[in-house]
Amino acid sequence: MDRRSFLVSSAAAASATGSGWLRQDPKPTAKTGPKEAAAPEKLDAKPFQLLYAPHFGMFSNHAKSLEDQLQFAADNGFRAWEDNGMASKDEATQRKLAAKMEKCGIQMGVFVAHGNFGKPTFASGRKDYQQQVLADIDKACTVAGRVNAKWCTVVPGGVDPRQDEGYQFANTVDLLKRCCDKIEKNKSELVMVLEPLNFLNHPDLNLTKIAQGFAICRAVGSPHCKILDDLYHQQITEGNLIHNVNASWSEIAYFQVGDNPGRKEPYTGEINYKNVFQHIHQKGFRGIVGMEHGKSQGGKEGELKLIKAYRDADSF
Repeated sequence: MDRRSFLVSSAAAASATGSGWLRQDPKPTAKTGPKEAAAPEKLDAKPFQLLYAPHFGMFSNHAKSLEDQLQFAADNGFRAWEDNGMASKDEATQRKLAAKMEKCGIQMGVFVAHGNFGKPTFASGRKDYQQQVLADIDKACTVAGRVNAKWCTVVPGGVDPRQDEGYQFANTVDLLKRCCDKIEKNKSELVMVLEPLNFLNHPDLNLTKIAQGFAICRAVGSPHCKILDDLYHQQITEGNLIHNVNASWSEIAYFQVGDNPGRKEPYTGEINYKNVFQHIHQKGFRGIVGMEHGKSQGGKEGELKLIKAYRDADSF
């Protein structure tokens, strides 16, 4: 699943500097002189109330290396991180990033374990697909151990139009049960979080709605199989976000966000994220909220605007 890059103006950063989430030294005067004016910005490291998790590339204008991006995030109060592509990195890089996250006090969020958007890898019941999925979960257990990850994303493939929905459901549940057995055999605490995706960006998928994910997870009946509620996708597919959060609460282990339309940071679309964040916080959610979206502006200004948006949405 590719992650987006985005355009920008500098006006938002100028307004953000006076809002408390970012402190600046005073402008030069006849008394202070230019030396004080050149002092670097001092970022607010106060932790957010929820564990919002950026991705690599979100702060690349402020910090170039992967490790420096983690440090920049920590300096701005973020205490979690996501990397969909973590499983594809070499072992040395995985261990280096894990060490940096531990040093910064950052918790690793999801990485993608299996994300087939075309083939009916779960719904069809085909043995070759099943073997590939099980191999992916086996690898995910190894990666999770290296990077101290508790969750991995699973997108259970496309639909199989040649089979009735009931058979597809049964095939999906059966394979997920085998995946849970694989996790237990690896003596791992890894949780597969199933992500329902919207029909506009990803047509003909096996899993699209939260209620469907709820039914699958209940049928699997394992702590290793839960829901990833991506509110961007669900706003497109069905809306009614808080109702569906409440109805499926027992099976939700993870959230991801992005405003709609546009899939950018909060306050760029129609979702009242402050209200949603307050709601899940009041319900006792202390897990990770993945920032799986792009930026509405480019450059350093866009990165600061993104941070300010989360400061505002988190101020409940």
